[in-house]
Amino acid sequence: MPLSCLRSLHELTPTAWDGLLGSPQPFLRHAFLSALEDSGSVGGRSGWQAAHQLLLDGQGQPLAALPAYVKSHSYGEYVFDHGWADACQRAGIAYYPKLLGAIPFSPVTGPRLLGDPLAAAQLLDESSAGLEQQGLSSLHINFTDSADDALLQGRDGWLQRLGCQFHWHNRGYRDFQDFLDRLSSRKRKQMRKEREQVAGQGIEFDWREGRQMSEADWDFVYLCYANTYRVRGQSPYLTRVFFSLLAERMPEMLRVVLARQGSRPVAMAFSLVGGDSLYGRYWGCLAEFDRLHFEACLYQGMDYAIVHGLQRFDAGAQGEHKLIRGFEPVISRSWHYLCHPGLRAAVADFLVRERDGVLAYAEEARGLLPYRQEP
Repeated sequence: MPLSCLRSLHELTPTAWDGLLGSPQPFLRHAFLSALEDSGSVGGRSGWQAAHQLLLDGQGQPLAALPAYVKSHSYGEYVFDHGWADACQRAGIAYYPKLLGAIPFSPVTGPRLLGDPLAAAQLLDESSAGLEQQGLSSLHINFTDSADDALLQGRDGWLQRLGCQFHWHNRGYRDFQDFLDRLSSRKRKQMRKEREQVAGQGIEFDWREGRQMSEADWDFVYLCYANTYRVRGQSPYLTRVFFSLLAERMPEMLRVVLARQGSRPVAMAFSLVGGDSLYGRYWGCLAEFDRLHFEACLYQGMDYAIVHGLQRFDAGAQGEHKLIRGFEPVISRSWHYLCHPGLRAAVADFLVRERDGVLAYAEEARGLLPYRQEP
């Protein structure tokens, strides 16, 4: 069964690619990944060159796939290996280019090895075996799910790395007040006060699906999104066209909450929905308002999940501030195949020590959750 490398997702039809998906997660869909390519968010000078790994049967039909990119840097991945790259540079070892199996700019756990598990295992072995021949230093697969972990566990040369995120779980709450009633008195009062502070500034919220958004609305969304990068002196990862392409190709999965002060839009939070989960992705504001970030990015999403019966809210990769607002620590996993034996040995030693630290951190974080202790 031949292994192919797709330099564009358009080399495969949406039906053929999406037929490999066993998950309702929106980030894996042909529509999402092709929008990244067609908008110029990846490709060109972005440092992300599409190199999707595809295993075909004898008739040329896809059996398994890995969304993948040749990377010339480590930005936009959210599994931070800059220290490994720096060590390689000091030692005279080439770390870039590398091959990355991931969803660009999306630190969301989910399937990465798509299709038939036996074929996916073969794809994995052939992809790693051919790295050095292609001038690649390594293969990394980020934010894997349990099925991928089972395929990778114990596989020769693969190293597992742990991380920690914070997700909110809907425990069948009737409404937001029902959620608040499960918290300690002090934390309950703090959250209620934060929401009152935002309302007291005359800010109201309007939830919309993708099909309800105009191009002018998307202009505003992008202006807010890009501003979060520009205030830090950085360039945004995504282009303006990306949002229009998503609205065209998968509007049913897009959710935007617009914050308005009177008739004036002042902020937005952009999310996607898939299966039983809400995925908060991008946020931005055009002026500073006290506590608006917590309301738009956290409380509004929690409210939305409760009203629509969604079980989980993944509001992004980082932020210990989520803990005291009921977001629980969740262990994430990534896997790394490093061709250079010395580098592999050094990283393996580092990951053993880092793993203990991550697990201890997650356990300590769990002790800071605001929920009342049941007698």
